[in-house]
Amino acid sequence: MSALPKQDNKYTVEEYIELLKNSDERFEYFDGEIVSMAAGKIAHGGIVMNVGTSFRNLLGDRNCQVFGGDTAVKTVKAQPFRLPDITVVCGDLEIEELNGIEMLVNPVLIVEILSKRTQSYDLKEKFIAYQAIESLKEYVLVDQSRPHVIRHVRQPDGQWLRGDFIGMENVVRLESLDVTLSFPEIYRMIIFPEETSAEELFN
Repeated sequence: MSALPKQDNKYTVEEYIELLKNSDERFEYFDGEIVSMAAGKIAHGGIVMNVGTSFRNLLGDRNCQVFGGDTAVKTVKAQPFRLPDITVVCGDLEIEELNGIEMLVNPVLIVEILSKRTQSYDLKEKFIAYQAIESLKEYVLVDQSRPHVIRHVRQPDGQWLRGDFIGMENVVRLESLDVTLSFPEIYRMIIFPEETSAEELFN
């Protein structure tokens, strides 16, 4: 993840959307900067497919839809939108359009796959932006370099409760969808870096 430099001023939303429309690459806009979400590790794509497929199987005929990383989600506090790795909407879709870009308004669950490049951004700036989405009930981050899942659940008082799950023996209960994902499902056929030590798993 790296910001694209601009010589004079910050980018406008209109310039960002024009770039997005004319590129096959994923970019996100944050406070005048355009951030490249260029492809990284193979594990990232594998985890996205594992989790997305598991969601579709577990949700079955329920009125829920699962979307991938090309789907925009409107973020009021970090306009205009983000591009989460996985988004789930249950019930009728609420969509707004901005300069030809369709944005989902009512996600119940968002999943991001963490890497060393994006971890700080996903845990801080992005999470702040997502918290302002009224329909969002759960924000899940999956580490691609070790068996570690972070789950944030919105509480009745509006606060967010964080839970960390570490180790392949774990399962994660997703309250927003009333489903359970096991780590072997999430990390199916994922090979972790050899340098991942026992000490790293708990830091």
